[in-house]
Amino acid sequence: MSLLKKITPFIACMLLQQAVVSAQSTDNDLYQQTSEVNNIMVQYDADAGNLNRFYFIESSPERFARLTVLVKSYQQRLEQLNYAALNVGAQVDYTLFKRKLAASLTELTTAQKEYDQVKKWFPFADKMYAIEQNRRRGAKPDAAALAGQLSDMAKEVNIVKSKLEKDSSLGLPELRRSIATTKGLRDALGNVFTFYNGYDPLFSWWVPAPYKQLDTLLKSYGAAFEAKEKNSNPRQEDGSGIVGHPIGRDELIKGLQQEMIPYTPEELVAIANKEFAWCDAEMEKATREMGLGTDWKAATEKVKNSYVPPAEQPAAMMQLYNESIDFLKQHNLITLPPLAEETWRMIMMTPERQLVNPFFLGGEEFIVSYPVSTMSHADKMMSMRGNNPHFSRATVHHELLAGHALQEFMQNRYKAYRHFETPFWIEGWALYWERLLWDQGFVKSPEDRIGMLFWRKHRCARIIFSINYHTGKWTPQQCIDFLVDRVGHERANAEGEVRRSFAGGYSPLYQIAYMIGALQFEALKKELVDSGKMSYKQYHDAVLKENMMPVEMLRAILLNKSVPKDFNTNWRFYKL
Repeated sequence: MSLLKKITPFIACMLLQQAVVSAQSTDNDLYQQTSEVNNIMVQYDADAGNLNRFYFIESSPERFARLTVLVKSYQQRLEQLNYAALNVGAQVDYTLFKRKLAASLTELTTAQKEYDQVKKWFPFADKMYAIEQNRRRGAKPDAAALAGQLSDMAKEVNIVKSKLEKDSSLGLPELRRSIATTKGLRDALGNVFTFYNGYDPLFSWWVPAPYKQLDTLLKSYGAAFEAKEKNSNPRQEDGSGIVGHPIGRDELIKGLQQEMIPYTPEELVAIANKEFAWCDAEMEKATREMGLGTDWKAATEKVKNSYVPPAEQPAAMMQLYNESIDFLKQHNLITLPPLAEETWRMIMMTPERQLVNPFFLGGEEFIVSYPVSTMSHADKMMSMRGNNPHFSRATVHHELLAGHALQEFMQNRYKAYRHFETPFWIEGWALYWERLLWDQGFVKSPEDRIGMLFWRKHRCARIIFSINYHTGKWTPQQCIDFLVDRVGHERANAEGEVRRSFAGGYSPLYQIAYMIGALQFEALKKELVDSGKMSYKQYHDAVLKENMMPVEMLRAILLNKSVPKDFNTNWRFYKL
C-alpha cells in the first residue's frame, strides 16, 4: 500500500490545505519576517547569547562590564539608522529595541552599583574570579598553591560571616545581590573543580579537601544572606507560609511605563472595580435564573459540584475543546492552521505543580489539573470542584485555540525576530477570547455563565490584590481571603493562586496583565472591527502575524500610525 493511502483522510486534507496556503503566500514570505531593524536585533541577540554563555558567572564585575560595552555599541548602531525613512512596522521595532537596550543598560548599571555596595563582604571574590578565568583556556594550575589559596579563602569567609551576623545595614537589593554573588562564586569554583578533578593527578591530590571546605562555607554564607532577606519584611509572616516582597508604588509605576500602560495603580484598581461591578450584576442575573435569588455563592457552590468523576476530566476537556473550535469556525472568527489543530497534546499536571497552579495550563501542551490518588480527601475535592466543566468552559479556548497554543504556533512563523515579551500580550490576548466568546453567545445556560463569570471576577480580583499587596496594604493571607470571599475560590485553590503570584517567579505586573491586556485588545477591536475597517478574522489574523509586543505598538502598526522617535506611552484605552 502506498504511503498516501496510509495517511488518514483528515491528515491528507490538512496537508493539502497547507500546500495551498504555502503557494498563496509565497509572494509575501519575505515581508512576514523582516524590517530594517531586523538584522541589528538578530545580531544583538546572538552576541548577547555568546557573552552570557562565556561570562556566565552571576554578578561578576567582568560580566557587567562586557555586557555594558555590548549594549552601548548597539545603541550607537541603532541611532545610525535613518528613523524618518522607516515604515511604521520598522519604527515599532526601533522603538521597542531601543527600549530593550535601555532597560538592559539600566539593569547592568544597577547591578554594578549594588555589587560595589556589597563588595566589602567578598574580599576573596577577585581571587576566585581569577582562578575561573585561567581555567577557561585550560591553563595548568599549580595545584599545591591553589590548595593553599582555597584554604586561605575559607578563613576569609569565616571572618566576614561572623561580621555579617552582627550587621543590620544591608537593604533588600543588597541582600539579593549578595545571594547572587555567593551563588556565582560557588559556580565559578565548581566549574574549576569539575574541569580538573580526576584529569590532573596533582589537582586531584591537593585540591578536593580545601575545595569542599570552601564550597561548604560559601553555601553557609549564602544561607546567612538568605536568612536576612527572609527577615527583611516582617509583613510576610502572616500565617499563610507565602514568602514574597512587595515592590512599592514607585516600582509599580516604573513597570507600567515600561509595559506602555499609562495608568496609575489607583486607576487600575478603579478599572478592576468597574469590571467587577459588571460581573456582579451578571452573576445576579444567572443566579436568579437558577432559582437561587441573589445568593451567588450558593449558585457557585452548585456549579462547583458539577465536577466529573476521577479519570473523566480529559474527556470532559476534549468535549469543551471541540465545542469551542466548532464555534470559532462557525463564526469565522480566526484562521486556524491545520497543523496547529493537529499537534497540540495533553499531559497531566503533577501534584507538586498543582500547589502553585491549581487549574489547567495551556500552549502546545495542554496541562490538565485534576487530583491524584496521593492527595488528601479535602485536596481532591477542592481540585475537582475548582476544575468543574462550567468553570473550565471559560478557559479551554484561553489555553488552546485561539489562545496560548495558537499564539505559540504563530510566534514561530511570523516576525520571529521580535522578542518583545510582555504578559499584556500573552495573557491579554487569551483573556480577550474569553470575553469575545461571551459577547458572541458561546455560553447559553446560567451555569455556564456562572463559570465564565467566576473567571472574569478572578481577573478583576488579581488586579486588586496584586496592587494592594505590592503597595504594602495587604498581606498574602488577606489576598487569599479576598479570593475566597469575593470570587468564590476553594481555599486551597486561592492559596495556590496567591503563592503563584508572589512566590512563583512571576513579575509583579503579571497578574494585572490579564484583564488590562484584554481591555487593550478589546479597545483596538472597537477601532478596527466595530468601525468596519476589518472583519473579526482579518483583525485576529493580523494581530498574530505581528508577533508579541505591547498592544499600544501593535495598534500603531494596524492603524498605520507613525511612532515619534521620542515616543512616550499615551494610549488611554479605557474610560473610567
